[in-house]
Amino acid sequence: MASAYQSPAHVRASKRVVPPQWALQEQVLFETLNKAAKEFVERYTHPDGTLIWFEHWPGMDGSDDPYEGFMNLALLYVLGGSSELHEVSRKIWEGITWQWTEYGQIDREFDAYYDWMHHGEGYLYLYFLGLAGPATLKDRQRAKNFAAMYTGDDPEAPNYDKELKLIRSPLNGSRGPRFEVNEEDWSTHRGILDDYLAPYEDIPGVDFASGKCAWSNDAVYEQIIAKMNERMNRGDVPLNLNATSLIAHAFLHSGDKRFSDWVTEYVEAWQERARLNGGIIPDNVGLSGQIGELNDGKWWGGYYGWRWPHGFMTIVEPLTNACMNQVLLTGDMNGLQLVREQLDRNWELRKEQDGKWVVPYKHFDSGWTDYREALPKYPIYLWTTSMADEDLERIERIPQDHDWNEVIVPAFSGRDPKTGRETKHYIGNTQPWYQYIRGLNPDYPERILSANYEMIGNQLAKMRSPEGDPHGWTEHYNEGIYSAIHIWQEMCPLYFEGLVQLTLGGPMHISHGGLQHGRVRYFDATAKRPGLPPGISALVEKLTPDSATVHLVNASLFDDRELIVQAGVFGEHRFSAGEIIDASGQVAGSLPIEGKWLRVSLPAGTGITLRLAMERYVYSPTYDMPWPSEEKNSVIRGRGDQSPKQS
Repeated sequence: MASAYQSPAHVRASKRVVPPQWALQEQVLFETLNKAAKEFVERYTHPDGTLIWFEHWPGMDGSDDPYEGFMNLALLYVLGGSSELHEVSRKIWEGITWQWTEYGQIDREFDAYYDWMHHGEGYLYLYFLGLAGPATLKDRQRAKNFAAMYTGDDPEAPNYDKELKLIRSPLNGSRGPRFEVNEEDWSTHRGILDDYLAPYEDIPGVDFASGKCAWSNDAVYEQIIAKMNERMNRGDVPLNLNATSLIAHAFLHSGDKRFSDWVTEYVEAWQERARLNGGIIPDNVGLSGQIGELNDGKWWGGYYGWRWPHGFMTIVEPLTNACMNQVLLTGDMNGLQLVREQLDRNWELRKEQDGKWVVPYKHFDSGWTDYREALPKYPIYLWTTSMADEDLERIERIPQDHDWNEVIVPAFSGRDPKTGRETKHYIGNTQPWYQYIRGLNPDYPERILSANYEMIGNQLAKMRSPEGDPHGWTEHYNEGIYSAIHIWQEMCPLYFEGLVQLTLGGPMHISHGGLQHGRVRYFDATAKRPGLPPGISALVEKLTPDSATVHLVNASLFDDRELIVQAGVFGEHRFSAGEIIDASGQVAGSLPIEGKWLRVSLPAGTGITLRLAMERYVYSPTYDMPWPSEEKNSVIRGRGDQSPKQS
């Protein structure tokens, strides 16, 4: 892939406009979010960035949740939130990292051991800080150190078997693979998991068919832990594919080809395992590389696999993240093949039930089960990456059994009971955005921005209530509080799915560890920082395989602004030409553009619509901003580190 730095082409808006409704709504949302962020931070953190929380926190769970609660501070800054968010988001990341090190969940600044659903959630914060830039020595050093824990290059964290190309346990981190868990590790989950399916079908005293398992029963709990250690905690699982985002993060900081090669190597290893298993990806691979090695030869029944606890969701999400990461790092669309094949195999297993086509989400010893409606969300992510007709067909083959244009305001973080849409972190409107970008949902911008505003108001009210007072929470952990460690996510008012979709031209990241992809990104050319300048609103109105139509408006009548539009969130695309589009949709002028950046001047009260032709995935992706960094590009080499110096 190419790498280039050049002075950007320049265009100046000349037409005065009355800001459209969406443009005014974006400005109100930015102003509201900036104020909400300040109130949220003041209510839940100490001045040093640590959180107001218990003096003790047990188990292996926990470090991902505080990161999740505060990570949108960094993402809001990336979009154009207040400059204060940059410093405060970094301070809180450091504060959480120190605090959960003291609790015992974090070691060497990284989670000591947990699974890659939770690692994936928590380290979104790290990826957003990468986009927030400019990169510091600490940022680059951490990225290198954390990646080494998963490439087999850190002797203190031997998570990866380089020869067999497998991550050696579903539970992994800075202390290496966790082959055996104890009762304290799962202590914070016991009450929660009482209402979940049993992880095995042969636990004494448990009726598997009931769909529930009494983890709070000491005898049952002892059996579960023993069987986990016997069957589930050694070897590789598809969930570990979320680690590719961490390795991609290291590449985005360094450009080191070893990291992109590792992502390709690991995805291809899982593709081969699916081939050996008749096309269906297995959910457990032993330490020798054998499928079902510790599970009586069964390819189902692994940790976060086909049987327990969520089934297909925790299979397809890491595959989607990993394959999109491979395309980002290599530019090769064949990188999507593994997840495409799994979506197709799942669709082939469909059946008609109660007048609807449904697909299996789980596999028990008795065969495929838990049939539900197929979710279009995952093929939508593939289509926004490839823009290929075959991925469009994967979306359109799914029956529209509910209104895909409907905008929802999730009342909670989880799964919407009406539509079945996953609303983790209140991300629930991928489908209506997809309809909009294809020209089928024209008033979506106004409706999603209104929904975001409503959501912020609901969250502020909850945060300000007695329930949201951190000083009123119990002083010591109480197992009966389901939401204890999730409390910051439940109170956080920083939800802005619409701003991400409309300004970047892509769906919001997959919440369990996906990078924030998008067709374009913006920088304030005057302040030399990420994000839209104050007063500037942006709307990606249309996407094609080789163009993006972007509408920019300066909603201020007093301030001239200048911004840089970047091709791709990570600068992975290349602008090849541009056209100015008038109000009637006709071409009003052409722009000579060559490279990844376009400088746009927007005098007060003006607007411009640009159709930007682009070649996609041609540049080496990076966190770099459009200005040369004043920081040195090297990282520290400790004693005994003989790896080549990075440049």
